[in-house]
Amino acid sequence: MLKQQLRAISSLLTSITLIGICTGMTSTLLSLRATIENFGTLTTGIIMSAYFIGFLFGTTRAPKDIRRVGYIRAFGGLAALAAASILIQAIWIDPIVWFVMRFLTGFAISAIFVIVESWLNTMADNKNRGTLLSVYLVLIYGGLVAGQLVLGITDPAGFVAFALVALLINLALIPILISVTVEPTTHEPKKVPIRSLLKLVPLGMVNAFIMQACYAMFYGIGPMYATYIGLSVAQVSLFMAAFILGGMLAQAPIGLLSDRFDRRIIMAGCAGTAGIMAFVLSQLDASIAWLIYLCVGLFGACALPLYSLGMAHTNDYLEKDQMVGATGAIIKVGGIGSIIGAPAVAALMQFGAVNYFFLLIMALTFIVCGYSLFRVTQRKKADDQSASAYAMLAPTQTSDELLTTLADEQAHMEEELELQQELDEQNTLDTNR
Repeated sequence: MLKQQLRAISSLLTSITLIGICTGMTSTLLSLRATIENFGTLTTGIIMSAYFIGFLFGTTRAPKDIRRVGYIRAFGGLAALAAASILIQAIWIDPIVWFVMRFLTGFAISAIFVIVESWLNTMADNKNRGTLLSVYLVLIYGGLVAGQLVLGITDPAGFVAFALVALLINLALIPILISVTVEPTTHEPKKVPIRSLLKLVPLGMVNAFIMQACYAMFYGIGPMYATYIGLSVAQVSLFMAAFILGGMLAQAPIGLLSDRFDRRIIMAGCAGTAGIMAFVLSQLDASIAWLIYLCVGLFGACALPLYSLGMAHTNDYLEKDQMVGATGAIIKVGGIGSIIGAPAVAALMQFGAVNYFFLLIMALTFIVCGYSLFRVTQRKKADDQSASAYAMLAPTQTSDELLTTLADEQAHMEEELELQQELDEQNTLDTNR
């Protein structure tokens, strides 16, 4: 049964792997090119934050528009938009243009994930949903690693690297457009306001905000930092690849460990270790590149699972019908953290020592560590910690069907507003009579 389902979605998985390669290449490529063009650290940070603004906007607006034209046609249009935005950045070297194009890229990529993840949930059932999502995640992060390695053999100062990204995005269209399958459907979840989650599971919200900010810092400014300490383009690619690969390899073991012990203790351990690795990295330079790769791999192994651990911890204290809506709220909070993260560390690097990059990340991860331990003293462990598929949620990806859920929530709110307006008008008429 599983083999048949994998065969049925093979075209979808092929397309998303190519998208993962493109996503892995793009952020590092733009960061390196911005350094070459002397944009400045703060300007680069602001440009990189535009991706996360677009991504957040896409998660809330794009799904509603997708349903108007269908998923397959929308995938084609969004992929074309992403490819065009990349090529324009290669042709028109200007910070304002790059900010706008980076916003469009984030919007397009987030909407593509809406399509792909909805498709996966349509094809899966409760018995193999976790397995299919695991395959999906491995392919995405394998693509991210491959993207870094491909970038290492290209020249970020030229046009070819940008053209290669656009080419791969267009190639990702082919498997989707020639496949024949049923388009996904959506359902309406139970709403869970952010304010309610802050009272019910504050650690989950604090963790989401801080860790997504850290991820944005690393993906957006990490390549620039690596060049500042003397790494070559090829070494920068290995630097970024080591981070992603470390997280990918550690994801499952840490997830299984958190199912057996108090998840908050595991979160504290991961965050504390990530903070230590960040401090060590702040003291290293290009003369010992192998040690940098090792430490950044360990940093990724501890830092990348934290977002998903926080999401799982949040779900431990919720009812089943609240989980989808709650994760939608977490995505929004994490998105805000992503938007703030890159410009914040860029500003510190612009006006202070380069080492502030990892020192700020160290401070933030130590906050997560300390707050996790504090929450252990304030509340007992959840009676039944739910085992879940632990997705590595980098700023380029969301989880399961939740992006589509955000659109459903917004549509529902608009319907309620229209209904309230109709009731007000009716009451006015009754009063006049």
